[in-house]
Parts: sequence; structure tokens; C-alpha cells
Amino acid sequence: MNSTFSRLLRTLLLPLATSLHAQERPPVPEIGSTLPTNGVIAHDPVMIEQDGTYYLFTTGPGISVWTSTDLKEWTRQPGVFDPFPEWIPVAIPEFQGHLWAPDIYFHDGLYYLYYSASAFGKNTSAIGVATNRTLDRDDPNFKWVDHGKIVQSFPGVTNWNAIDAHIIDDADGTPYMSFGSFWGGLKIAKLMPDRLSLADCWQDLLTIATRVRENENGEEPGANAIEAPFIFHHGDHYYLFASIDYCCRGARSDYKVIVGRSESLLGPYVDREGEPLLDGGGTIILQGDKRWHGVGHNAVYTFDGADYIVSHAYDAEAHGWPKLRIDKIHWTEDGWPEVSAE
Repeated sequence: MNSTFSRLLRTLLLPLATSLHAQERPPVPEIGSTLPTNGVIAHDPVMIEQDGTYYLFTTGPGISVWTSTDLKEWTRQPGVFDPFPEWIPVAIPEFQGHLWAPDIYFHDGLYYLYYSASAFGKNTSAIGVATNRTLDRDDPNFKWVDHGKIVQSFPGVTNWNAIDAHIIDDADGTPYMSFGSFWGGLKIAKLMPDRLSLADCWQDLLTIATRVRENENGEEPGANAIEAPFIFHHGDHYYLFASIDYCCRGARSDYKVIVGRSESLLGPYVDREGEPLLDGGGTIILQGDKRWHGVGHNAVYTFDGADYIVSHAYDAEAHGWPKLRIDKIHWTEDGWPEVSAE
């Protein structure tokens, strides 16, 4: 990684880390507590439905879990890990106990939970995966089995950050994992058929989005504030959603969600104006308002025939705590997603 860029990134993120420690922490509800959507403390939310129950997974100690039957009221469940897999502090010595940015994915009778372990503000990071045959804790087959890390990033070695994984299959059923945060932008890699390891070489990953543009002198202009890719197939296109600017600053966060699309899963992705996401493009689809600041780290799903964008936002009326957001998406005549006013 360019040393000037590395120093700049540390300069940008140090105040952020300091503010996180200084900020008042939100209360932790007891297991079994039920809260409305806008009362759920959630960061980096993802969701899946099984047998009429919606399961929400978020960043937290061991990955936090909530359930709902109506997408309106949520009940807190025990976390996935207690406290976390043993390989993590070995691979990530600066690990602080919180697993980040999960993704939940179903294939061939198994639920796959991908998660990130990282040192804040560094690309000392790894993506791991665990599997389960059911999400229902009352089912005798319920058991999370951890399979360790899929990929790891290293300062000064990899110009990408191994966090924020999302899994999607292409039209032929081949699985791919997109991921990334800052550094060289968003990456995508093919997975092995068992979904537990990379098929692509980690030294030669494809970039699908970045905000860094080289100037006339070939210098990097600053921190690449893009992360959390999520690819959703709709109609004839794949849509790449990503978060830009900064999370994790409470009410001072300015996170936004952008989108671009491509006829190919591997891109190139362009925004509504035709600007490539590889050249800093991206149509803003979701951003903060007077109360909800820094809306981002989204996921997109179809439930009961309706499309939803799930994200977190920082509540300016509640100490800037991150809360769960679920908004409907509608599609324009020319095939672009917009957040419904409903």
C-alpha cells in the first residue's frame, strides 16, 4: 500500500476510533426482549426468512441475532458464537471481541454465515464462515459449525480489506463473494463449490468499484471511502449496492448507499448516468435526513413478492445510536431501484 495513503487513512480514522470509545454506548437488551424496528440497535444488518420467521444478524459480540414474524417487532436471541472462534485472536492479535458485517446465505440445505474479524482502522482482517442446518434454535439439528477463515488481508501486503462479505450465485449457480472496505475498493472472488474457500487466487482479485481516481501525476487523492458491497439480481441486471463516506461517528456519520448495475455479475457496473463505479460513479439511493444520519451498510431482499432494502442509520434523537431500518424498494420503468415513500 502507498505509504502516503496509509498515513492519510490512519489520520482520518484515528479521530473516528477515539469518538467511538467516547460515545455513550447503547443499552444491551436482555435475551427475549421485543422491540419495534426503529428500537433495535443494529449495525451492518442482514436478513433471511425460514418457515415464516425472519432472522436478523448484525455486528456484535459473537454476531447478534434477532427474530420477527412480521418485520415490525423483533425479539433478541442468543448470539451465534460465545464468545468467538478460537482462530480469530491468533490471526487478528488486535481483535477487540466484536465480529463485524455478517452475511447469511442458503444453499443445498445449509445456512452459511459469513463474518468479519478486524483491527479497527487497519486491514488486519479476515473473513470466516460457519454453517447450520437450521436457524430454529428449538430444532434438534440446530448447531453452528465454524469452518475458520476464507481469506485474510495484511497491512503492506494486500491493498484490500477482508471484511464486509456478500455471497451471490451467478446464472450458472457458481458462487462468488464480494467484499472490501477502503484501500483498493470493492473486490469479487469465485468460491469453491462447498462455499468454504476461495477458488480465485487472493493475489489477483477483480475490483468492481472504487472511489479513488488517479490525478495527472498518478498520485492517490485520499482515503477510498467505499465498502459493504451487496449484489442483487433483478430483471436483466445485477445491481451492486455499496456504502460510501463514513459510518461509526454516531450523529456525525455521513454514510450513503449508492448503486450501479451490469448485465454481468463481474461487471463493469455503471450508475444511472452511465458513470462507471470503477471510476468513482454511483447513484445515491439512500442517505440521511434530519433524524436518521449516516444510512448505510445495506442488504436487499425479496420477501412475499416485495423488495426491501435493509440498513442501519444513526438516530440523532437517541445519542446517535445505530438503529435498524427496513424500507421498501420500487423499480422505475427503466429498471432502477428507488426507496419507496411508503
